[in-house]
Amino acid sequence: MHRPLRLTIDRTAIQENWRWLQDRAGVPAGAAIKADGYGLGARETAQALYQAGCRDFFVSTWAEAEALGPLPLGAGLVVLHGVGPADAEAPLASTARPCLNTIEQVGRWKEIAPGRPCDVMIDTGINRLGLRPTEIEALDRLAIDTLHSHLACADEDDPLNEMQLERFRAVASAVTAKRYSMANSAGICLGRDYSFDLVRPGLALYGGVPREEADGHIRSVARVDAEIVQRRTIPAGESCGYGATFVATEDTEAAILNIGYADGYLRGFSSRGSAFAGEFALPVLGRVSMDLIAVGCDAAPGLKEGEWVELDYDLPSASKQSGLSQYELLTTLGSRFERRWV
Repeated sequence: MHRPLRLTIDRTAIQENWRWLQDRAGVPAGAAIKADGYGLGARETAQALYQAGCRDFFVSTWAEAEALGPLPLGAGLVVLHGVGPADAEAPLASTARPCLNTIEQVGRWKEIAPGRPCDVMIDTGINRLGLRPTEIEALDRLAIDTLHSHLACADEDDPLNEMQLERFRAVASAVTAKRYSMANSAGICLGRDYSFDLVRPGLALYGGVPREEADGHIRSVARVDAEIVQRRTIPAGESCGYGATFVATEDTEAAILNIGYADGYLRGFSSRGSAFAGEFALPVLGRVSMDLIAVGCDAAPGLKEGEWVELDYDLPSASKQSGLSQYELLTTLGSRFERRWV
């Protein structure tokens, strides 16, 4: 079945990004492959990173763990949301470890899988998931593989980063575990004080640049191409798209592309995004609609119906254009793409 959208994922780029992150951290690097590998494909991402040497993988839920399927020999999988009230059967049928986040989850795990290894999340200041440092007495009789925490402001120079680091050091000195882990992609860039025994990159694996320290080292991973549905001329004085937000000041050559917000190319790109036909930049004209956008192609007048145009989806650049986070740009990519791994 012909698909008029292509998402091309560079396997080598993901592997090279992982290697740079591991070298930067100075300790083994795992990989967050939740949200179906940040929208690119969890199974394919895991396979590529396993080939590069990665052995620790992280998903959010047991449903994601089941969808991923078995990992190769020697690889470990952690379910970050732990063991909820309805999760008793899933972890017992899986080789994945839960990351326990509450006293209730700790009690639940002790009851259903006594002595079986788990991970634990400590909340050192993000106030999202995790036990408070004052609750660590509940961790007795647990076989903790990895004790985690998570940084709230690692992508910024914020005093909370060092405060969280000191809190986690204090907890780590009081809780026995095989390994300790705190840094995500941005945390890796903060320096090796945040590395502990294992780091958990996500965004940067997929081409996101979390901090300026990673600029120039992280390769773009995903390429987005859309087919031209129609070529047209927008006469001077006429508008294009919903709301008539673009009005041509002169006769304007335009290509209508088979992509829209239903595919994750969201309305933040309206009159701000861009595409490329070879070396020529093509501006988005007017609003992004559900299935279509218009791009100006005066610079490439020879473009025809059925030809392909590359969207500017370099994550830092596209984030500035759209006002969306680099995370949103990846995870909203829809199911209508033909996903190609190269």
